[in-house]
Amino acid sequence: MAKRKTPASHKKKKASSKQPQTRPAAHEQPREAPDAKRTDLLENLPAGMPAASKKRLEDIKAMLDKFQKKALAKFEDYVMGLALLPPTKAEDVEREEERKLTKAETEELEKQVNVLLLVDDGDSKKLSKEELKEKLSAVFGKMAKEVDKHLAPKTIILSELWQSCYDAKYDLVRVIAMAAPVYDKGMLAAIKIADVHKEMVLKKFEKYIVSYVLAGSLVQGRATPQSDIDVFIVVDDTDVKKMTRAELKDKLRAIIISMGFEAGKMTGIENKLNVQVYILTDFWDNIKEANPIIFTFLRDGIPFYDRGIFMPWKQLLQMGRIKPSPEAIDLFMSTGEQMVDRIKAKLRDIATEDFFYATLTPSQAALMLYGVPPPTPKETPALLRELLVKKERIFPEAQVKFLERVIKVRKDFEHGARKSVTGKELDELLDGSDRYLKQLKELFRKIDELKEKETVLDAYDAIATAVRDVLRFEGVTEAKDEDLAGSFKNYLVDKGVLAAKTERQLHDVIKAKKDYDDGKLTKAEAQTAKKTGRELLKTLVEHLQRARGRELERARIRVKHGDRYGEVLLLGKEAYIIHDLDHEEKEVSVAEIAEDGSLQKVRATTIEELEHALARVDIPAKTFIKQPIFDDLLKIFGKDVEILVNY
Repeated sequence: MAKRKTPASHKKKKASSKQPQTRPAAHEQPREAPDAKRTDLLENLPAGMPAASKKRLEDIKAMLDKFQKKALAKFEDYVMGLALLPPTKAEDVEREEERKLTKAETEELEKQVNVLLLVDDGDSKKLSKEELKEKLSAVFGKMAKEVDKHLAPKTIILSELWQSCYDAKYDLVRVIAMAAPVYDKGMLAAIKIADVHKEMVLKKFEKYIVSYVLAGSLVQGRATPQSDIDVFIVVDDTDVKKMTRAELKDKLRAIIISMGFEAGKMTGIENKLNVQVYILTDFWDNIKEANPIIFTFLRDGIPFYDRGIFMPWKQLLQMGRIKPSPEAIDLFMSTGEQMVDRIKAKLRDIATEDFFYATLTPSQAALMLYGVPPPTPKETPALLRELLVKKERIFPEAQVKFLERVIKVRKDFEHGARKSVTGKELDELLDGSDRYLKQLKELFRKIDELKEKETVLDAYDAIATAVRDVLRFEGVTEAKDEDLAGSFKNYLVDKGVLAAKTERQLHDVIKAKKDYDDGKLTKAEAQTAKKTGRELLKTLVEHLQRARGRELERARIRVKHGDRYGEVLLLGKEAYIIHDLDHEEKEVSVAEIAEDGSLQKVRATTIEELEHALARVDIPAKTFIKQPIFDDLLKIFGKDVEILVNY
């Protein structure tokens, strides 16, 4: 088996030399054959099945098991599937041979067991497709006779199957769809569910369906056990009068996808069919715009139904006649720079945000477990050093220095002192973060030991404070101790803000405090309550960090003026303006937000004053943007100012 040539047709018709190839040869891409699935023919038999029929199935299963072992022992890399075919009807043979079968021939035909073998011939180069099929058929025929004289194998090579689809002859597809898989690497299942789904779609929408095409990793020869079965359906929208094209697409798409779920249940191949629906006009636009997905679909797709649209496009692509427009070429040329800019931005985000919160948040939780109120990011390293390094001597100084380094990296980017980060720095931060979190895990254990003799009151107080902070984000300004659990359930758990698990954890902590007050709390129960409280406290702190970050993001207005980017932060009754985000020495202004939404008394300020203002903000007030602020933005940034969204 070696490199594949142009796909050959079935035995009676030779393929045109211009027919497109279905997928690259083996030397062009690595083989990634999915794990095969073996099916037991005796599963799910009807309860009232006659004993003779059951015995016949048992004999057939034993026969196929032996044949499968022989076939796979020699051709496992190439056999894509093995399936039991329906019995051959005597009248079909008589019609084909134009004669009446004898009684002996009919009895022999009834004993015949038809089995299908689907073989991947993508690596064949020494033999033509016809020669390869004849040779394989002879080998499999000999193997079958060694197992049982009534076993009749039918060999189908993959290029023959695809060529029949190119020629709009779907008999082989129907044969495979009707077969009962015994061994399958995924292709038999894909063909079966796609054919069933296609028939359902055509039965209801045939006048609209232009093409139904099997595509994706299966036909490209790079499928894995987790691969979806991708099908593309093109819908004709050129004669739509009673609804818009978008309405037609949405209506048909919803029904067609629901049919996919139904086909999955009918075939037992559930949650695998991935359906893509395109309307014809959009599909043509995608071709002109050089959409890579559509080009791949045309190059590799196998039509299971086509009204003369897909195959001409496929041939034109093969001939190099479908070419992108100049606009599409310009767009693709700019894509590289855009992607690099996005990569740089993501690396900056990792260095400034991800590592920052990955180390800071659990550090704050450790200090809170020790008994300190939630510290600010700036205070956290100093408190770790003072309380846990110097006083308790249970945390290494080196780890505090690492946390300071992470915070400094973030500050440097915010202040414009640096604009990029190297891969080496990211590796160092990643390794350092791993070590830091391991040390924090050990720190939690040591704090537990340190606090073992203390009551659960501190844990309860810290959690009650955190619960009230979270409730304030949801608009609940007051929550008394006796109402704490009820408010937590009503405003946080029932509304889906926090998981139901947190309600149980809070209940356990409150119960532990009550038992302590009543003098009923044991040492073991106290330790359990502390562990539960620590988990709950960590969850609440992380939620507060995320919620506060989201609220601050909602208070930002990002603008572009000329080739520069600026930002306006709406913090309560004040607005802070950063005129050029990329400038190392940032120009910052502050203004009062008047009742009509305009910016008044604009004056220069410093980045340090902005940081103090951000630190003072607890929950940013909800601010409505009114018309006057847009006029003020024109005055501040110039007439070419643009407001960015989805940045």
